Amino acid sequence: MEISGIISAIVIGIVIGVLGRLAVPGRQHIGVLWTIVVGIVAALIGTALASALGVAATDGIDWIQWLIQIALAAAGVAALSRAKALR
Repeated sequence: MEISGIISAIVIGIVIGVLGRLAVPGRQHIGVLWTIVVGIVAALIGTALASALGVAATDGIDWIQWLIQIALAAAGVAALSRAKALR
């Protein structure tokens, strides 16, 4: 993987993580780095899931893929926040 691929994954992870965090109501008990990590993981899993469903390659913006990634990020942020709050 080239440095541009790593930078792209981080930038996309930030965007997906922030959008996922905005989708979760209330206060989250996780930091910015955890939000980025959750966003990167959600972006990777969401891309794989969209490819498996056959909706990853479309003309223009892949709205369904973005929605899958944001939903996964929101679920990840909520789960991690709940786990940290219970400690």
